[in-house]
Amino acid sequence: MSAVKRQVHSDRPVSRRMTTVPCVRVRPSEGEAIRQALAEQDLIHPGYEITVEEGRLYIPVVEAPDGYAVEERSVPERDQQTMPADTLGFEPSYGRLGDIAILDEDDPERATEIADALVGSDLPVASVVNRASKVKGELRVREWDVLAGKTTTVHREYGTEFALDVADVYFSPRLATERHRVVEQVRDDERFIDMFAGVGPFVVPAAARGASAVGVDLNPAAIEFLEENAERNGVADRVTAINADVREIEYTDWADRIVMNLPHSAEEFLDTAVGLAGDECVLHYYDIQHEDDPFGPGERAIREAASEYAVAVETRHTVRSYAPHELNVCLDVRITQ
Repeated sequence: MSAVKRQVHSDRPVSRRMTTVPCVRVRPSEGEAIRQALAEQDLIHPGYEITVEEGRLYIPVVEAPDGYAVEERSVPERDQQTMPADTLGFEPSYGRLGDIAILDEDDPERATEIADALVGSDLPVASVVNRASKVKGELRVREWDVLAGKTTTVHREYGTEFALDVADVYFSPRLATERHRVVEQVRDDERFIDMFAGVGPFVVPAAARGASAVGVDLNPAAIEFLEENAERNGVADRVTAINADVREIEYTDWADRIVMNLPHSAEEFLDTAVGLAGDECVLHYYDIQHEDDPFGPGERAIREAASEYAVAVETRHTVRSYAPHELNVCLDVRITQ
């Protein structure tokens, strides 16, 4: 708790300017652990103080992370900090990935104004990009307008570093909590396959827990970054990176655990997953379905594909809201010969 206590100010000077920002609400006993987890994801807002009110800590964040209780709270600004709002006169909306700020602005002039304010502030922002398209194509990438800096960065989450280029690969920092949930289940000496691995956000931490980890992706840039990230985090000896269609790899009857994080399309790969599975295997199957029955379609598809296995659903987990009345969900399913 010592690191949190140094930042808590219960006797705020009257002259301190207060601003309403999203804050993660935590019990004091959990404060330091959660502060460290948020810091590793670059989510703590450097412009505002952590405060305590009514027996709860409020940690200001740059964006609301999944998996935490978040409230809009009025908190004091830090002294001697230049923030984007000081220049703009309003609080801009943006995401963060490493030292890249990500905008979703339709007005190019407003986007440029926000970019200038972000780079000129005391925030750890070196680059600013604005979304120019949706995620598209089989490689799941999008186009960006680069307003400042470059598209490469190093993102940190839960003690692991990931180098990436947002122009060439898909990466969602909002899924950090979900990735951590899955990786925490990995056992030493486990055989692990991520069927759509990207730059390795499941594969690298799984290898760090002692697994023999295989990451497969169609995108050659993603595989290059996966290899770099395995080296960067000291697990290259336990990682195999394969640039291929996962339906063509030769790991039949091998895996103890398989991640299928390709919502909308994962069902098309269930036969492949069952073929990759060993005598006993856990599938982490991601899906996007209507809120009225978010788990049923995926569970039925898994039972059909794994008809020769005993199928046990261990977890039905809602990852996040995806769209109005649609949920991004995960089924943790154990299949046993």
